[in-house]
Amino acid sequence: MNILVIGSGAVGIGLAASMLSQGADISIFARDKTAKAIKENGIKRCGLFTHYEFTSDEVNVYETYEEIPKDTIEYVFITSKTTANDDISKKLNTHRDILKEDFKIIIFQNGFGNDTAYLRFFDKTQVFSARVITGFTRPERHISEVTVYTEPLLIGSLQKQDPSELQPIADMITSSGIQCKLTGEVDKYLWAKMLYNCALNPLGAILDVNYGKLTENEYSKEIMDSIIDEIFDVIKASGYETLWENSQEYKDIFYSKLVPDTYNHYSSTHQDIKRKIKTEIDSLTGKVIELGEANNVDVGTNKIIYNLIKSIESDF
Repeated sequence: MNILVIGSGAVGIGLAASMLSQGADISIFARDKTAKAIKENGIKRCGLFTHYEFTSDEVNVYETYEEIPKDTIEYVFITSKTTANDDISKKLNTHRDILKEDFKIIIFQNGFGNDTAYLRFFDKTQVFSARVITGFTRPERHISEVTVYTEPLLIGSLQKQDPSELQPIADMITSSGIQCKLTGEVDKYLWAKMLYNCALNPLGAILDVNYGKLTENEYSKEIMDSIIDEIFDVIKASGYETLWENSQEYKDIFYSKLVPDTYNHYSSTHQDIKRKIKTEIDSLTGKVIELGEANNVDVGTNKIIYNLIKSIESDF
């Protein structure tokens, strides 16, 4: 099994090590300091579950698509930030001669609808999406640490394609120590993650606080309630479903369980703002706004939050 991992952050390194542990042939697309670190040190997965370490001789590292051998790649794991999807999808299309005839793309990213960029060039039978809520961090450029595990990684299709041919991928990830399952309802689980991320990530970044602090302030709590209500309206109007019947049912578990379990966490959006790099707001709140406007749903609160993040980004 020959897999190309595009995105050499914590998730990418973690999944690459997982698949290497099960005998897959792994190629990582990386640049600059990260490529250098992997070429010198190999890769490592540590933290929760089994620890794995592989030398530089056991993993291929490519800095350009031209370096990748033709007709070799069976699976492409997209583990980059969503801001790179437009460029990655175009590059894969330009260099599709590196892909085997029956290749599959699996998108392991935050947000909803990230398959859209790839469906411009590839058939819906070739593009799949994953829900990842396992926590990965990158203490060093070549190391991925599994820090949090709550539910299995899920793989499915937003285009309602049968994911059964990806069972070998799910089995290998599971055998590496991280539970992974296939689902015919990945949209429900991605919306569950969207509800959580959209309520917490941008607001935590704007106010410079962790998740728990947001729930202890009546004003920020009122904003989050409105964000959640609007997202439920969008889900219903756009014909999707999620795991809860209504926004109040979700808010009950959000405030009693989901946030307390991650009280001290600072969002990836917060981290991006601190590092002065573009956030993934377009794949999160931006997607809510896009679907809301397309279905005549009021998404005013989400729009204000989106504009505030974009205002901060404009100085980067």
